[in-house]
Amino acid sequence: MGYDEHGYILLSFLPDKFSAVFWKNETRQKLSFQRIEFTANISNMPVRRKRGGGRAARKAERTSSVTKGVPYITRKVPFYEVLNEDGLSLIENNAETILQEIGVEFRGDQEALDLWKDAGADIDGERVRIPKGLCKKLVQDSAPAEFIQHARNPERSVRIGGKHTVLVPSYGSPFVRDLDNGRRYATLEDFQNFVKLAYTTPYLHHSGGTICEPVNLPVNKRHLDMVYTHMRYSDKPFMGSVTAPERAQDTVDMAKVLFGEPFLQDNTVIINLINANSPLVWDKTMIGALRVYAVNNQACVVSPFCISGAMSPVTIAATSAQLYAEALSGMAFAQLVRPGAPVVFGTFSSSMSMQSGAPTFGTPEPQLVIYIVASLARRLGVPFRSGGGLNSAKIADAQAAYEAANTLQHAMLAGVNFMLHTAGWLEGGLVMSYEKFIMDMDQAGMIHSFLEGVDLSENGQGMDALREVGPGQHFLGCDHTRANFEEAFYRSNISDNNSFEQWEADGSQDASQRANKICKKMLEEYEMPAMDPAVNEALLEFVHNRKESFPDSNY
Repeated sequence: MGYDEHGYILLSFLPDKFSAVFWKNETRQKLSFQRIEFTANISNMPVRRKRGGGRAARKAERTSSVTKGVPYITRKVPFYEVLNEDGLSLIENNAETILQEIGVEFRGDQEALDLWKDAGADIDGERVRIPKGLCKKLVQDSAPAEFIQHARNPERSVRIGGKHTVLVPSYGSPFVRDLDNGRRYATLEDFQNFVKLAYTTPYLHHSGGTICEPVNLPVNKRHLDMVYTHMRYSDKPFMGSVTAPERAQDTVDMAKVLFGEPFLQDNTVIINLINANSPLVWDKTMIGALRVYAVNNQACVVSPFCISGAMSPVTIAATSAQLYAEALSGMAFAQLVRPGAPVVFGTFSSSMSMQSGAPTFGTPEPQLVIYIVASLARRLGVPFRSGGGLNSAKIADAQAAYEAANTLQHAMLAGVNFMLHTAGWLEGGLVMSYEKFIMDMDQAGMIHSFLEGVDLSENGQGMDALREVGPGQHFLGCDHTRANFEEAFYRSNISDNNSFEQWEADGSQDASQRANKICKKMLEEYEMPAMDPAVNEALLEFVHNRKESFPDSNY
């Protein structure tokens, strides 16, 4: 926004026909209602990429189901740090003290206890007290600093760790919501829809895991349909089942069908989420699932789940130390199972209402925890996972937007490598929202642009533009603007920045209504990626045979 030499103020810029709209500002204090337009001749304009003509065509392209894009982000901006060396060392020492003096419980798994005993830990029942430095040594000696998760389409394989960021859909919601049908239990059709959406957008790099729970299927068999959906409806990387060791094994066996067993043993094709039962407990289910994946050289996101005040102390430093201790013990255990098994230092931290006990999101304290733990992960030398577009809102409203934006942006700045819960999360994770998914995808696109950093090339410096225009003129018609106008700024397909009159003429829609329309268009235009028919048949046969081999159960 700015004045030209005649006192006009630029309010909008329509790059499809290089038309600018000005409003007369006589006093530079109050805008009058005089409107003028000019249109530059763009027939010979140099542009970086040729596209179809017309504003409608360009808008359609921006909102269409496109799958092009980079498979992951490599950041070109530095990490943001909140603690210095002394502060981080203090947290590390406190975590080591927790492991040695208080210990961590490995429940219901004698094999795990035996591995720890052989490694030098003190075993008291199911309590494992680990000497200072042992976990850190186990992890640093063998866990990779970064690794590739291979997709069935090699062009979509992702690199996890280092300066790389992989954006992943939300995970685990039993309910879904949209403007047409409201809040309801999720079905397999909903699960398939979200996999299609994640596949279609260029801004999410991963198909995710349990994007929503298809509760219309038996609990003990639904993982087979979910894993098959990821494999068939998308060719991006995916997450495996962890709700029982045998379900983790089913995921591995299906991946052997998809990729071939020899490839699986030497490469990571599955990643999964292993949650600690905070505070300081690893239960039999999570230990068993972790062991299945680690033995098979598949990646585990070892992730404590802490609501400060309930599952960890209320203070930032104490929560950070507990998170580090829990994650460190889990990652070290993976190395005892198989040295070199890829692990990701995961964390999920939220504050809570001290009046009601409900978790709260988008607040400052958990964001500080993310910065601290991200720094600890880099010092340890492993990839880092955190959220995400977290929020407590019940619908895709202003609360959902600002809480999600807070968590997304802080996670971006902290240097999250595997950003689980990027898109769709509502109601503290109970709900996957179609409209929120689309709105969060827009935020993901902005993360892409921000992490590209500052262009310092000759074109980025723009000195030719400054020389051409000089004092007191505008840059709308100069060569530099005409060469860059299509891609100079990130262009949201959700936000409306037209005039009130145009917004009204377009139906007075809010962001959720616009997102609903885009979502439907993406699903209508979805095209299933190709798959070898023999592989697809083998996967379907595996799913059928496994389902027939045991009765349905709701646990």
